[in-house]
Amino acid sequence: MAGFHTTDDLDAGQRLLVRIDVNAPIEDGAVQSTRRFERHAESIRELLDDGHALAIMAHQGRPGRDTFVTLEQHADVLSELVGEEISYVPSTFGEEAIEAITELESGTGVEDPGDAILLENVRMTDGELPEEPPEVKAQTEFVRTLANAFDAYANDGYSVAHRSHASIVGFPEVMDAYAGPVMADEYEYNTSVERREFDGDVTMVLGGTKAEDVIAAMDNLEDTVDTFLLGGVVGELFLRAKGHPVGHDLEDGPDLYDDNYEKNADLIDDVLERFGDRIETPVDLAYEDENGERAEHAVADVEEKTVSYMDVGHETVELYQPIVEDSAAVLVKGALGVFEDERFSYGTVEVLRAAGESDGFCVVGGGDTSRTVSMYGLEESGFDHLSIAGGAYLRALTGEGLVGVEALERAAERMDG
Repeated sequence: MAGFHTTDDLDAGQRLLVRIDVNAPIEDGAVQSTRRFERHAESIRELLDDGHALAIMAHQGRPGRDTFVTLEQHADVLSELVGEEISYVPSTFGEEAIEAITELESGTGVEDPGDAILLENVRMTDGELPEEPPEVKAQTEFVRTLANAFDAYANDGYSVAHRSHASIVGFPEVMDAYAGPVMADEYEYNTSVERREFDGDVTMVLGGTKAEDVIAAMDNLEDTVDTFLLGGVVGELFLRAKGHPVGHDLEDGPDLYDDNYEKNADLIDDVLERFGDRIETPVDLAYEDENGERAEHAVADVEEKTVSYMDVGHETVELYQPIVEDSAAVLVKGALGVFEDERFSYGTVEVLRAAGESDGFCVVGGGDTSRTVSMYGLEESGFDHLSIAGGAYLRALTGEGLVGVEALERAAERMDG
């Protein structure tokens, strides 16, 4: 376990400043409830039942994007999931926020829970952005204003632990700091593949569009993973490196391949040379035909890429399934296709189904990939852990430290010293 303290170590009835991550899709102006909301609602419920009074911080979107909105709707979603009112405060450290924080009252337990408020989108706050060293963030007016108003800080947002923003790394520099339930749980499972011993083969299923991070994860886990099963953009890039005429952009298609390949060609070649016999790439790929139906090409038959490939094909799934089923551990990161479109969900769903029904240890990482499980009615109990983290999850797999975790560890050293 990491060298940080958790909220389980706290005495009941504290005033806590809590960072969560409920960054969500927005459709037609409405925030969509996601697994992140559900997981953090469990944490909030647990903290309130311990009598803690909570001022909650979160972000939504990035400046300049359509998803960069206030957290008013987020407070409503959380209130419904928690079963307690979480009041929205349209300020983070202004007068309105300070007044609301001052009025927070702790409780005594389940029958008398503490109060909770949700402060405004922290990315609308001066000092939150950009990424800067923790000691710089600790000196922002944002951090200096709020730090003295609470007994402790709790970071429950593992999925943003790779961001050196004020709400993540600034407060632990100047306050007693703890990992919340989601943070502790995510850290434990997402670092488990490198730390655990398994009685059998370890398999990684890798897909999605973030090729650079995925390839770095493969490179880092060469000595841990026995077989890599590829799909999505990264699968096509590896096929291109093997000499197949796929893995490049089409004139009328998305720009997903050429820049990625240019940046990573040397590393892909190096990985293939060092342990290519342990890397399985798709043998067929699915696309949308002229009638709007799913169709498939055998990779060996492709002489020129003329369509956008949206999923791995049935023969690839038949190749991957027994490898997954016979593994002692399976780690999944990234979808094998455009799973949101039911026509192209087959590869992702069926490989996940095989993982969930196997007897091995199984962790599924990345918010989108985890969403496939509930979207297509797979049995959640078959998976040891469904992570809500994306970028932080990949950082953990590549062996890079997470600044948010490191901030909690430094705080623990200071507190213990």
